[in-house]
Amino acid sequence: MIERLAIPDVWTYTPKRFGDARGWFSETFNAGVLGEMLGGLTFVQDNQAFTQAQYTLRGMHFQAPPKAQDKFVRVLRGSVLDVAVDIRRGSPTLGRWVSAVLSAENGAQIFVPKGFAHGYLTLEPDTEVFYKVTDYWSRENEGGIAWDDPAIGVDWGVAAGSVNMADRDRQFPRLADLAPVF
Repeated sequence: MIERLAIPDVWTYTPKRFGDARGWFSETFNAGVLGEMLGGLTFVQDNQAFTQAQYTLRGMHFQAPPKAQDKFVRVLRGSVLDVAVDIRRGSPTLGRWVSAVLSAENGAQIFVPKGFAHGYLTLEPDTEVFYKVTDYWSRENEGGIAWDDPAIGVDWGVAAGSVNMADRDRQFPRLADLAPVF
């Protein structure tokens, strides 16, 4: 099932699961099924991240052109609140955000296109996230925005003091202070 979010460029996909006494089976990615939604995109790299502590935030990251990435994200173990923020200058949804809860249990995935900052908050310990990207990671093109930018107002669902995160992620600028990237 495909569902467009409040910003239609960001959408979720929940593949069918076929179960029996052994467990279940699911096609988590099928280019034929997702072809129209993906518009011919080719994924070139798979990434996997393990996070030990609950309420750990990874984000809000992006890769700038010419190494910008579309992402297709799912959770292998645990659960996350996955958030995408539109950072495309001139976009009618600039500075708006959408979110989805992704979990190993619900099997939901989210597509985050180029021009969005992306991050997620682990909702339980020992969470593993897996995502496909359309370009290779580049340190020179790496960027981010403040996860707690009050002008954006993402509702992470937890008190700021409860959030664990890397020092580098705490240093990202607010969207208003970010040089135009997209």
